[in-house]
Amino acid sequence: MMNQIIDFFSSIPPVWAALLATLFCWFLTAVGASFVLLFKKVNQVVLDGMLGFTGGVMIAASFWSLLAPAIAMTGGEGFRKVMPAAIGFIGGALFLFALDKLLPHLHLNHADDEVEGLKSGWQKTTLLVFAITLHNIPEGLAVGVLFGGVAVGIPEASVAGALTLAIGIGIQNLPEGIAVAMPLRRMGMSRGKSFMYGQASALVEPIAGVVGALSVAFFTPILPYALAFAAGAMIFVVVEEVIPETQRNGNNDIATLGVIGGFVVMMLLDVALG
Repeated sequence: MMNQIIDFFSSIPPVWAALLATLFCWFLTAVGASFVLLFKKVNQVVLDGMLGFTGGVMIAASFWSLLAPAIAMTGGEGFRKVMPAAIGFIGGALFLFALDKLLPHLHLNHADDEVEGLKSGWQKTTLLVFAITLHNIPEGLAVGVLFGGVAVGIPEASVAGALTLAIGIGIQNLPEGIAVAMPLRRMGMSRGKSFMYGQASALVEPIAGVVGALSVAFFTPILPYALAFAAGAMIFVVVEEVIPETQRNGNNDIATLGVIGGFVVMMLLDVALG
């Protein structure tokens, strides 16, 4: 089955492949958000464990799917070989840092006076969704960049690797959809609106995926930098948002085990399939 999927994605233009793969990631976010239509609430312990799982997947994907290929495809030895990855990684983290400081957003389960970024008159629900939207930009970008590498024929970038990354991100998007929609429901929003806002938070992924694929296709030398850029952005999100969020409710042990589980699942997927 996996071979047939790889063959199909290999037969279509990489930009279209990036779009379809990131639409799959969005779809699983929508599946997670749809839980709000079936259940009134999700136990906070379970929610923190799932958030920890998403963090573990993102950490593993940052290394196995992004940093390791970025280093492998760079010529030279010693510092010369690792510098593009280091520069890209720092650039990605600083990019998310700048967005975090400039764009108004509110993390899950934070009080109204904990809004980050520039002041705005946006509603709390909009600020919450915007926070998760920022979270999803590097995920879509990472998938798109790998497909872009396939387009220009770089050996370290494969369709199988790009699909594996998309599968891993999709898996962690499912609990992420739950984690967005359920708090909105608890705030008094209707089931339908909670679902719509929850799934909308991942709509940026297909856009970022196409942008990533196009950028590498037109500027091939940037691929190692672009892969590491996506990794740096993802690690920033995990450290600044995901892990602290899992520690706010006293469920530290469950959240930590969730991170370990997510890391192992993504590592197995990447090594076995990618």
